[in-house]
Amino acid sequence: MRKTTTLFLLALSTPAFAGGQEDSLGVGAEYMMNGLSGGASVNYDIGKMHFGGFIGFFDNGDEMGNDTTDYTLGGRFFYHMHSTAMSDFSIGGAVGFYSDESRGGGDTQRDTYLYIEPGVQIRAFVAANVALSFNVGVVLAANDDDGIAIGGGTFVGRGSNSGIGGIVTGSAGIHYYFF
Repeated sequence: MRKTTTLFLLALSTPAFAGGQEDSLGVGAEYMMNGLSGGASVNYDIGKMHFGGFIGFFDNGDEMGNDTTDYTLGGRFFYHMHSTAMSDFSIGGAVGFYSDESRGGGDTQRDTYLYIEPGVQIRAFVAANVALSFNVGVVLAANDDDGIAIGGGTFVGRGSNSGIGGIVTGSAGIHYYFF
C-alpha cells in the first residue's frame, strides 16, 4: 500500500523548475555597473526576457555636520539568449538616474547623473528561486554640468570628467523569486 501511494503521488506531481520561470517576480538588491546607482530591486521574468527596476536612498553625513541625501532609481531589460534549468545568459542593459547632494562653504549643490549601460548578464540560480546576477558592459554617463563620458567606472567630479576607469566594468545582484 505504501509503494502504491508513493507512486500515485509521484505521478500526480509536476516537475520542479528552477529560476527564469515564466511569470515570476523577484525581489532583492542590485547595483549598476557605474558603482553609484542601485539599491532595493524588483525583477519580473516573462520567460524569454526579464525586466525590473531599483530605487535607493543614501543619507550621508560628515564630521562637519553636513547631512546630505542622495537618491537613485532606474530600470533594466535583458533578453535571454540561452537558458538552462539553473542559469541564463542575457543581453540588454540598464538606464539609471543618480542625484548627488553636496554641501561646502555654506552652499548646497545637487548634481544629476544619467547612466546608460549596455551589456550582458548571467543569472545563476543557486536554489530553485534564488538568483545571483553578474553583469559586464560599458558605462555611458552624462552629468548636468560636466558633459558626457564613456568608461567603466563612476562618473563623478564637478567641472571634469574624472572618475572614469577602464572601458569595461561589472556589477552584481541577488533576487529571491516567487512563483
